[in-house]
Amino acid sequence: MTGLIASLAAFGRRIPKPVLFGLAVLLQSVLLVLMVADRMQILRDGVEVTLQTQPVDPRDLLRGDYVVLNYDISLVAAGALKGKVADARHPDVFVKLAPRADGVYQAVSVHAEPVTVTAPEVLIRGRVANYAGSCGDDRRRFCDKLPIKYGLESYFVPEGEGKKLEDARNQQKLRIVAAVLPSGRAAIKRLLLDGEKVYEEPLY
Repeated sequence: MTGLIASLAAFGRRIPKPVLFGLAVLLQSVLLVLMVADRMQILRDGVEVTLQTQPVDPRDLLRGDYVVLNYDISLVAAGALKGKVADARHPDVFVKLAPRADGVYQAVSVHAEPVTVTAPEVLIRGRVANYAGSCGDDRRRFCDKLPIKYGLESYFVPEGEGKKLEDARNQQKLRIVAAVLPSGRAAIKRLLLDGEKVYEEPLY
């Protein structure tokens, strides 16, 4: 085994540095393409759900403004999971969503594994943000309320636009439309300000 490692190391030293650099750039490019393609699939094929937000808008001087988003579904009653042992420090969970009369989706239940849903219900995948095992004598059990992140917690906007979204938050007029795949993965598709589209994510 040691001889094999030494042979590989020697072979690597014989490869010109420009070639190694080119391979590294190629690998990074492939990974970037895969990430873009994955997001395109979510935005193109995902079921659209409208979520109510409660954003906070810090400033990022390097990238313009970004809005940190919390949702009505960011804190969910554990329901049947309450008191059960979590299988990880930040376990993945699946939240069943259903639309209210106004079209905004709300949490119906939360599950440790995927469950069957019937349209217009949607199953969205999230991760418990805080240590889910912080309840019970063994400190490893789900609490009665679960803070959950869905990968929808930030959105970048042009510099100077964040204040408008802060005002919308204060007036409860900001919502987002997310695309959700059957696997539960989700991505922000557009922002709605007072019911009107203000930002839309391109497919590429």
